[in-house]
Amino acid sequence: MLKFHNLHWNVVGPQFIPLHQFSESAYEGFFESYDAVAELIKMRGLFPVGSLKDILAISTIKELENKSFSTSEMLAIMKEDFTALIALATQIRKEADEANDFTVVATMEDEIAKYEKHIWFITSMQG
Repeated sequence: MLKFHNLHWNVVGPQFIPLHQFSESAYEGFFESYDAVAELIKMRGLFPVGSLKDILAISTIKELENKSFSTSEMLAIMKEDFTALIALATQIRKEADEANDFTVVATMEDEIAKYEKHIWFITSMQG
């Protein structure tokens, strides 16, 4: 997720190093998830979204401007996005369960667990 790269590059403040590392870990995880979901889509005979134009058309995550972000701003933005991703993964999981697609159910449950852990980390850093 390029948005988290933006935060990673542009965070400033007293928690710079741990937040720089945390955001890097998060965006690396997004790319792993993106690939896993694309493979699930291909296994079902469909085409994953593979162009920036199409990604932007369906994205529910808000873009960020290129600027400096305080550590508190960064944490709030990340928490908001992880919360939105939980809602989306929960909806996909529900639809997959109704379709008896247990592989997608399991994948979404894993994603939800990862996002919940990230929210726990963020909440703990916020104090």
